[in-house]
Formats: sequence, C-alpha cells, structure tokens
Amino acid sequence: MQLTLFRDKMAYPIYLTIGNIPKHICQKVSHQAHMLIGYIPVTKLTSISNKAACRCALANLFHMCMHTALGPISLYGETRVDMMSGDGIWQRCHPIFAIFIGDYPEQALVTCTYYGRCPKCTVAPGQLGENLSSPLRMQRDVLDTYLLSDGDFYAFHHACHEAGMKPIYHLFWEMLLLTDIFHLITPDILHQLLQGMVKHLITWLISIFGATAIDSQCQAVPPNHKTLLFTKGITTLSHISGHEHKKMCVILLSLIVNQLVPGGLDPSHIVRAVCALMDFLFLASYKSHTSNTISLMQDHLTQFHDNKAVFFDLRVQKHFNIPKLHGLSHYESSIQLFGTTDNYNTEQSECLHIDLAKDAYCATNHKEEYSQMMKWLECQEKVYHYSAFVNWRQQWGHELSSPAQIAIGPPGAYMLTVKMA
Repeated sequence: MQLTLFRDKMAYPIYLTIGNIPKHICQKVSHQAHMLIGYIPVTKLTSISNKAACRCALANLFHMCMHTALGPISLYGETRVDMMSGDGIWQRCHPIFAIFIGDYPEQALVTCTYYGRCPKCTVAPGQLGENLSSPLRMQRDVLDTYLLSDGDFYAFHHACHEAGMKPIYHLFWEMLLLTDIFHLITPDILHQLLQGMVKHLITWLISIFGATAIDSQCQAVPPNHKTLLFTKGITTLSHISGHEHKKMCVILLSLIVNQLVPGGLDPSHIVRAVCALMDFLFLASYKSHTSNTISLMQDHLTQFHDNKAVFFDLRVQKHFNIPKLHGLSHYESSIQLFGTTDNYNTEQSECLHIDLAKDAYCATNHKEEYSQMMKWLECQEKVYHYSAFVNWRQQWGHELSSPAQIAIGPPGAYMLTVKMA
C-alpha cells in the first residue's frame, strides 16, 4: 500500500484476527478486533538485474517473513497455549491458521501458483473464462515437491515446473497443522467483483454505447434515496474506489436500457449479462445465506456465462481468460465452508491501512519510519487499554483510588485485547 503520493513510500502490513469474534464486533475497526503483527520489508531488489530471479527472491523473502511471523502458531497449535477469555476464564487453545484474506496477486504469492492461473483449482489457463468445475488443488500433493528444496537445485526447479508451481524454498504454510492453503483462499468482493469484473463491465459498456450516451444517461437519473448521482458522468472518472463502483452498480442497468447498439444488433444479451452479474454481486453480498440463495447465485453466474459472448461479438473483449471471472465459481464452496463473504472481504483491511499504517507514518519524521511507527502504535494501544479499563470501572461504579488499583484490575476488564493476545 502507498503511504505517500509523491515520495513513493510503501508499507506491507500483516493483520491478524480470530474467528470466534462476533461479526458485528469484528467488522468495526474501532473495536480493534484486528491487530497488526508486523510489516514485511518493501524492497525492489534493484541489485538483481534478472527480472525472473528478482521476482523469485521477493517471493522467498515474503515466505520467510511469514514463516517468522506465524511460527508460534505451529508450535502452540500442537502443544496448546493457555489463554484467558473476556469473562476471566482460562481456556486451552490450539491456534490454527484458518483463512488467508488478500487480493489475487497475494493469493498467487501465498499459494506459489503462477500469475494467470487459479490459486484454488487445477483449471487450465486457457479455460478460465468457461463455466467449468475443476478439481481443487491439494496441499499434500505439492508438499513432496517442496521437500526437494534442500537437495539438488536443478532437480527441485524441474519438479516445481512439472507441478506447475513456483520454486520457493521453505513455504510458511508447510509447517502449519490442519492447514490446506488452497482451501483457505477466500473470495474477495472488493477486488474480484467491484474493482474487477464490474470495472471490466463498465469499460465494455462504454466501448459499446459510447461515452456521450452513458454520461447523458447518468445526468438524467432522478434523485433517489441512497443513490449517488454522477452529475458529470462516469466515463471521465479516475482512481475509482470500491465504494464508488458499488454506487455505480445501483444505476448501471438503467444506463443501458433502451440504448441503441451500433449496427442495429439486439441489445437483449447485453442487458441479460449486466443484470446477471449485478444480481450475482448483490446476492454474494448478503449478510446471511440459505441453500436457495446460494443456488440462485450460481444460476445468475450461469446466465452471465450464457450471454457473455456478446462482448466478444462486438469486439470489446478479445477473450475471457480472466482469473477474477473464474474466481466467481468458488463463491459457493467458500460460503458453505467459511460463512458469508463479509467475514473475509478486504474492505476491512483497507480501512485498517488508515489507522495502522498511514496515520502511523504521518506521526513520524519520515526517517527510519518503521521503528517510529511501531512505537507510536504501541502507545496508542496502551491509551486504548487504559481507556477501556477506566470505562469498565466507571460502568460498575468503582473509584480509581490509586495506580496500584489499576495494575491489579480484574482480568475481564481487557475484553477483546485479551482474546487477541
């Protein structure tokens, strides 16, 4: 993520949360249900002239950093660790790496799959745009390949090439118990749908109907409750956020109804494709699901695939081998395994960037900023802990008579901070 606009300062934070925190608490950044566990070094390794070798070195650096950060999980997952819950009761806990939340480049980096392939299944690169179901990747099938990393260099690289995996030394997830990294990759509405397929769809519609027609329809949209009006149109906007794309989806279908297609072609397939993708997006964003809603979501995805050829016929898209389009086929299984998509949407981590990275960087003198950022964040956490304790004591009518009384306060006063320890 970018820390500044002009000085090219970047940060790569790692966030951690636990799965038993209620959704209404976990989704609010102010409740601090997520914690920052470190920053991965951001470097371009300009000393390595070969681009392929540089990318391989950066991937190995990432896995080594994640190995260091998540090493205790492997140890305590097997032996257990005693933790105190918010009600003051000690629990025997076996922490397990449950899911990984990230966009597509990070998913490919974590699973060691090549860019342009699915990080979850074995679909062929040329069939990403087809509505097909392929066998899922299995971690046990690739671990034998990575056990050769300490042996002969050429044999290891050849084995990785045969398996279709990147040659990475000592993956961070090879030590984790009860973990299959390919199953733990979750959908991401922000990057797959809003900043992915919706962005592609808007580009296709502008190419078909023209910027003038789309913008004139935007200006003709009447004011309505919870509807964002784009009075200057949408074709000239740049750096569009996920929130703005979400607002565009509300009016997108109205922008193309009764529009004339060049050449006098039938616009019904375009309307059906747009309607199907919008229905899939809205269903995928549900706060709760049933078997009927999941089945309906798959029906809309099938409808989009049945009508997507119109964009190829109109020559606005050359192919549909888009990894983000293929990723929509895994929403059904992920929702059945891990719950609704708001549990693992990256919109929360984007909000965390403001509090745990950008604000922390602004508090430094911009020289050796990482150590200053960590000290500033530690100070902010102590202030939050103290405020939570004071509020708890005031709630129960106790008086703060001395600092010693604060130090020996009841265990339950620390609420979520104890659960995240």
